[in-house]
Amino acid sequence: MELENDLKARIQQWLGDGYDDETKREIGALINQKDYVALTDAFYCDLEFGTGGIRGIMGVGTNRMNRYTVGVATQGLANFLINHYRNEQVKVAIAFDNRNNSNFFAAVCADVLTASGIQVYLYEHLRPTPMLSFAVRELDCHAGIMVTASHNPKEYNGYKVYGRDGGQLVSPLDDQVIQEVRNIRDISQVDFNGNPDLLTLIDENMDTRYRERIKRFAVYPEIGKQKDDLSIVYTSLHGTGITMVPDVLSDWGFGQVYVEALQAVTDGNFSTIESPNPEEREAFKIGLSLAETVNADIVLATDPDCDRVGVAVKSSKGEYVLLNGNQIGSLLVFYVLSGAKEKGLLNGRQFVAKTIVTTGLISEIARSFEVKEYEVLTGFKYIGEIITQLEGKETFLVGGEESYGYLIGDVVRDKDAIISAAIIAEMAAYYKARGQTLLDTLQSLYAIYGYYKEELVSITKKGKSGTEEILTFMARLRERPLRYLGGVRIVEIRDYQSSVSIDLLKAGIREIKLPKSNVLQFVSVEGDIITVRPSGTEPKIKFYCSSTSGQKESCEVIDDLLAEKIRMMVGDLVKLMD
Repeated sequence: MELENDLKARIQQWLGDGYDDETKREIGALINQKDYVALTDAFYCDLEFGTGGIRGIMGVGTNRMNRYTVGVATQGLANFLINHYRNEQVKVAIAFDNRNNSNFFAAVCADVLTASGIQVYLYEHLRPTPMLSFAVRELDCHAGIMVTASHNPKEYNGYKVYGRDGGQLVSPLDDQVIQEVRNIRDISQVDFNGNPDLLTLIDENMDTRYRERIKRFAVYPEIGKQKDDLSIVYTSLHGTGITMVPDVLSDWGFGQVYVEALQAVTDGNFSTIESPNPEEREAFKIGLSLAETVNADIVLATDPDCDRVGVAVKSSKGEYVLLNGNQIGSLLVFYVLSGAKEKGLLNGRQFVAKTIVTTGLISEIARSFEVKEYEVLTGFKYIGEIITQLEGKETFLVGGEESYGYLIGDVVRDKDAIISAAIIAEMAAYYKARGQTLLDTLQSLYAIYGYYKEELVSITKKGKSGTEEILTFMARLRERPLRYLGGVRIVEIRDYQSSVSIDLLKAGIREIKLPKSNVLQFVSVEGDIITVRPSGTEPKIKFYCSSTSGQKESCEVIDDLLAEKIRMMVGDLVKLMD
């Protein structure tokens, strides 16, 4: 195998001026070893600055997270901010999580920004993503940077860019930043020589402000003894949640909180778990062991940057059952809306929000309370955008996405596992006092609204060939639209890239009034919704499947039938990829 000429030129550039000796030694070692696969993957493209920021494997090369790719991305952001806010002293807040090199990358960002004359507020110690969103708003910053790769494997890092409203950048500003990043052709255009006079550290005072501000979103703050009766195990999965969640649970009056000690240690290698992802049962293993020891009612687990939270609930059989993201979101929406209605707070000017791949059960719940519901593209930034657009006109109550991200109230503009953990705990205490677990409450929702079953299947396709394979698959689905999945007829195809929905029964077309996105949805004659989209942050293609039964009850038979239908539908999609 030989390297192509353009690839050789990209590598040679990194062996020239502007790059440190250690970087050059690492590249030289790969060349000497003739590791052309590693060299190709590291240099075949630039680490893309997407609509949310950057994310990738750490290492040398244009397609890796390192001082230089972070510097280029940050210089592009700095150039945009200076041009966009010409007559203002631009201010940017920066936070970082527990991942390897997160504090280093945060310092690089601070250096590049201050070198450009931008005032930077940098968290002194690691903090959760929602604290970055909060700081942007609290300090009246023009932008924010959160250094994190969320729940990706330990080899990854990245950062997300936030706008003036505390939400992740959305169109058209994200496209303008991307263009500024692309305008940087040479590392000499990046100034790494920071100005310490423009750097201010953020201390614990910001935590105190946040903790006080979120208390008003408690649904039933008056329940006291009921909170004492609830036993909670919390694990931060080695991440930033340990800095905030235990204190907030204490603020809210929960006296029986058992913190899992091994995973309370911030660790970028995630030494006790394979994946720091609260969607996976393996991440709960140690927390569940502690829960059995202390006879806990619920287990809460947050991901590394603490914007997502998972929940395990002790069943009537004494077993711990993990709720999925759709179930947690549905419970939260029902609990918040029920409390608001009981207290006479609903007046037609409130709303909830969810993404297009999140359960329709949330829509049914909102409709039953006569509360508006907005549906947005996948990505919590679009929920944040809706909150900002409607600020002063309508009030956001609660919302979320199937991937374990939720928000209650509008203090921040991104998913927030801190306040979500507090509300989930309050909700569990409230229902426990009424003789119910969260599982019992979920079953009662099914009895009211019908049974819902959702599954997410992700297929990993790594490297350049994997990216090409995913794009080819999406193109093939558009060229030859599916008519059946799992033996069930498809009656509607929604193409969010071309912004059209095709009714196959009536041969009608309607416009989809959402930003363009590489997403396809197939709706069956039985009401199933199957969504296909490439991941924006991982080398994966994702199949989201939702199926429902009109029966107003929950039973194992219904669950098994829907699970089998979803299995067959996903099986057809997987076969098409082979």
